[in-house]
Amino acid sequence: MSPQQMTGAQALVESLEHAGAEVVFGLPGGAILPTYDPLLDAKKLRHVLVRHEQGAGHAASGYAHATGKVGVCLATSGPGATNLITAIADAQMDSIPMVAITGQVGSSFIGTDAFQEADIVGMTMPVTKHNFLVKDAADIPRTIKQAFHIASTGRPGVVLVDVTKDAQQATAPFVWPEDLDLPGYHPEARPHLKQIREAASLLLSAKRPVFLLGGGVLRGNASAEVRELVDLSGAPFVTTLMGRGALPDSHPQQLGMPGMHGTVAAVSALQRADLIIAIGARFDDRVTGRLDSFAPDATIVHADIDPAEISKNRTADVPIVGQAGEVATALTAELRTRLDAAEQDPRDYAAWWQMLDTLRSSYPLGWTETADGFTAPQKVISRIGAISGPDSVFVAGVGQHQMWSSQFISYENPRSWINSGGLGTMGYSVPAAMGAKVGRPDVPVWAIDGDGCFQMTNQELATCVINDIPIKVAVINNSSLGMVRQWQNLFYDQRYSNTELNTGHGSRRIPDFVKLADAYGAAGLRCERDEDIDATIEAAMAINDRPVVVDFTVSADAMVWPMVPAGVSNDEIQIAQGMSPEWERDI
Repeated sequence: MSPQQMTGAQALVESLEHAGAEVVFGLPGGAILPTYDPLLDAKKLRHVLVRHEQGAGHAASGYAHATGKVGVCLATSGPGATNLITAIADAQMDSIPMVAITGQVGSSFIGTDAFQEADIVGMTMPVTKHNFLVKDAADIPRTIKQAFHIASTGRPGVVLVDVTKDAQQATAPFVWPEDLDLPGYHPEARPHLKQIREAASLLLSAKRPVFLLGGGVLRGNASAEVRELVDLSGAPFVTTLMGRGALPDSHPQQLGMPGMHGTVAAVSALQRADLIIAIGARFDDRVTGRLDSFAPDATIVHADIDPAEISKNRTADVPIVGQAGEVATALTAELRTRLDAAEQDPRDYAAWWQMLDTLRSSYPLGWTETADGFTAPQKVISRIGAISGPDSVFVAGVGQHQMWSSQFISYENPRSWINSGGLGTMGYSVPAAMGAKVGRPDVPVWAIDGDGCFQMTNQELATCVINDIPIKVAVINNSSLGMVRQWQNLFYDQRYSNTELNTGHGSRRIPDFVKLADAYGAAGLRCERDEDIDATIEAAMAINDRPVVVDFTVSADAMVWPMVPAGVSNDEIQIAQGMSPEWERDI
């Protein structure tokens, strides 16, 4: 049979269905309008109409993060496309598989400063894995197949497909390609056996080894393989902010999260290690602190699917390019072979574990009562985690509440923790939680947000209400831009310049979040006393027919501890203001 003739717009919708897309988050406009017409008749695609294009991008990201599938967002040209850029950059930084499709003005108008024209391909080139400009309707199926493949293979990332309006309107035969023709793109490198053997030798001879597990373990769906390796090794591990949940927090070898707001045990373990085996982590500045003082005595084994990350920040003594699961499987096999052949176990980690156990017991995460007597935000977040349970999904905005959520909720399952790690995008939580709930409708999804973050994207509550997406939003309302205020407290002589938001205790409550929720058709609750925390969370858990917004009014004075101030060595970690661990006594 000869191929069916279709418009480019019809081919675009058909191609998305062929590629396996299930949901598209978008907002129509003139240059993408030809595609929105056949989208109305799509049998396999659900379209979720957002209230802002940035919301579409974050929702696609949250969907992809929660499910492991490719997220898809759709926008028009000009300002519609530029509104996507923040979400595109955010997803790319965190290695989220996403395809962003934008309409473009007609081919003949490109370069003329036509109405709503913007060079979105040029603008996004630095913040995408790849991008395409499609001017011919016949190229649409091949381009969409390539886009999904590139976004989801190797190190996942964002692919932008910009389609001119005339390409959407023109007619061409629809041909879904059987094969991919991408010369030079071969991302599925297998780990080199020589490097695996060297890593195994180092692990067996080390006295103070640590596994540094990053978001690549989750992106590579490698939690089971990495857990087998860690279990066999007997070595401790830490999970980065993006790697939280890759292995269960209840695992006896877990030391917590490293970095600027990491646990004392995790930060100290890296600093004192003689071997760090990093899998799917990129030695981000928030983890290393001052790079020239990071882990000074450690040999580095760095495994990553992206060769550009290896030795980018910290030079790798043993570089391994490969998927996290394949690296872990190969290293486990080599380690098991060596141990089975050995007359006695060569590993001697007893002194190392004694020191780490002392640090874990001496410096656990916790908080003190607030000086003003108002609720400690850490308590609220810890109770949300405990009551909602480990099968829930928790999506944070950016700031203090993000750090507390990573610290005080126990993550037992992969893909149960979603946040904006690399770019640190305020406003991420609500739309990303919306996308996560669309992808995983059968589990509770909490957006844990700050009062500042919430005001950036709370219009997506309308999207949630109309589309029956019952997320639960916990606004950790300290009436300020909390993390900025913390830095002003610590480093700017308590000069609180432009951080008061007037949303909480003793303020004008602009806006009143409970009234705002009611205006959107959501349920609005408020909690101002410690004794009401559990009952309020349980009331929110009982509402499943619409979104819930809970205004937890908390103290503005609470700060995130431990903390390594920016630009200093991780050895200078503080457990509270002006207080450092007593290393000589405890180690």
